[in-house]
Amino acid sequence: MEFRVLGPVEVRHNGEEVPLDGMKPRTVLAALLIAGNRMVSDAEMTRYVWGQHPPNTVNAQIYSYVSRLRKLFGQHATFMRRSPGYLLRIESSRLDLAEFEEQALHGQTALLDGRFEESAALLRSALSLWRGRALVNVSEYLSDAEGPRLEEARISALAGRVDADLALGRHIPLLPELTRLVRLYPTQERFRAQLMTVLYRCDRQADALALYEQGRRMLADELGIDPGSLLRGVHHAILTGSPELWPARSRLATVGVAGDGSGTSLENHLFRIGKI
Repeated sequence: MEFRVLGPVEVRHNGEEVPLDGMKPRTVLAALLIAGNRMVSDAEMTRYVWGQHPPNTVNAQIYSYVSRLRKLFGQHATFMRRSPGYLLRIESSRLDLAEFEEQALHGQTALLDGRFEESAALLRSALSLWRGRALVNVSEYLSDAEGPRLEEARISALAGRVDADLALGRHIPLLPELTRLVRLYPTQERFRAQLMTVLYRCDRQADALALYEQGRRMLADELGIDPGSLLRGVHHAILTGSPELWPARSRLATVGVAGDGSGTSLENHLFRIGKI
């Protein structure tokens, strides 16, 4: 059996969708799936399903929804009462979120280790598990509580995959994708720095500098802040025509850019795109 939360919440068995009748049982299931091996308290579940206005029979209703889910999934999922809440185990089944998190972790690790082909493949596989915005058919309370965290994880994996592709010299196919990403996420400086790098590699230095200036003005006007060290560093590298904006032709030793967080933001960017 396959449980999915990275998109509309659904369950499939032998290729067929298992009917989940009603938004509230679906919300209870999604909350337990997202929690992993952590117990979801009755108070948490109440907020996820009803927000700030639960019915007087809230405990009985939660029990009823869990009982219906237990009967529906049988041996494929174990719903356990762990006072003061519930715990779900799906050892013999698949969960897209768990697979995404595992592949994304290995992909990001490979990126930091300079194994760019492996990183790109792992992160691309992780991202392929997404079927649109997560949790679109559960309560707004659960979606608002957990959706942003899941979206941040997706964006991080996506940015890592782009870094791996840049390190492999795949900048030309990245141009339309990054143009769209900067439009969708204008305050994500990593996407903007990546697009600046791509434009520079495509002999569009003026466009790369204009993109920086556009971002600088937006950050100043809307947030009252200056660009971070990553954007400033890439901007300076473009102005000076630094060869470090191009991928390395051979594997070089890395200094100060290991996964312990050392090194500047620009150094980490240049490392991820395969220069140092």
